[in-house]
Amino acid sequence: MKEHLRIVFMGTPEFAVASLKNIIDSGYNVVGVITAPDKPAGRGRKLHQSAIKIYAESQNLKVLQPTNLKEEAFIEELKALKANVQVIVAFRMLPKIVWQMPEYGTFNLHASLLPNYRGAAPINWAVINGEKETGVTTFFIDEKIDTGEIILKKKVNIKKKESAGELHDKLMAVGSDLVIDTLQLIENGKVETKAQLQNEKLRDAPKLNKDNCRIDWNDSRRNIYNKVRGLNPYPGAWTVLKNGDEEVIMKIYGCKKEKKKHDLSYGNIIIENNELKISVRKGYIYIKELQLPGKRKMDVKSLLNGYRFSKDAKVL
Repeated sequence: MKEHLRIVFMGTPEFAVASLKNIIDSGYNVVGVITAPDKPAGRGRKLHQSAIKIYAESQNLKVLQPTNLKEEAFIEELKALKANVQVIVAFRMLPKIVWQMPEYGTFNLHASLLPNYRGAAPINWAVINGEKETGVTTFFIDEKIDTGEIILKKKVNIKKKESAGELHDKLMAVGSDLVIDTLQLIENGKVETKAQLQNEKLRDAPKLNKDNCRIDWNDSRRNIYNKVRGLNPYPGAWTVLKNGDEEVIMKIYGCKKEKKKHDLSYGNIIIENNELKISVRKGYIYIKELQLPGKRKMDVKSLLNGYRFSKDAKVL
């Protein structure tokens, strides 16, 4: 009986909206939604509401936006909702007092096949590392990050040319269905969990930062290609463009790779036939879409219409 489940949902970005919508559309009783506080964004620094808040309010759901998840006032508000299960999708780490509260536990949807790719950016790192498959996992939260007992998993293939953005949308849909499958097990008292296996070869998914998003032009052609698609559309792989005396940050969002012998040093820029290619180990990376400071994203043909490269232009 769906009626006996009282669900609190916690999430913030667009990825979480599909799961919340699926829960509502499936007839479950959502008694409250927890999301991040509104934050100033853009040039006007206007307050920006999370994707989850916008959707939750459109469904007339009660929304809480605590800054401190351990604050007594928030804990009391949460208790007052009398939830017996909590569903977490793309939210922050919860204190024990929160995740231990409901009778049937607190489960999280994670965008990888746990125990691989624990951490903040599992979708990006699966593509960056050239994986051929990934998936989604639901698990009960415990004291550590993404280490709790697994409830369900679903595998998803990664296509050779797929970007992190495309994979994100695929996992978002598959994950929302896995959330419903997990709720059905809970409501029917049929949950059987498995402890996560521990071994030294696990790959993790650390938070993306400026350092790990920079392209290393000494790396292999394949790794450079995978990094670009793994950081597309956000936050974007970047490099330093040295064009004459000018050095600027250039973000690259789309590329293709070519295997070909050459005797050029790595990072040289070659312009020919309205194409821009960069010399790398055993071949070239052709840039398809990029962005320069203060400019919009554009394809290479549009860039070459108005931008001039020096003969010794290179990327560093």
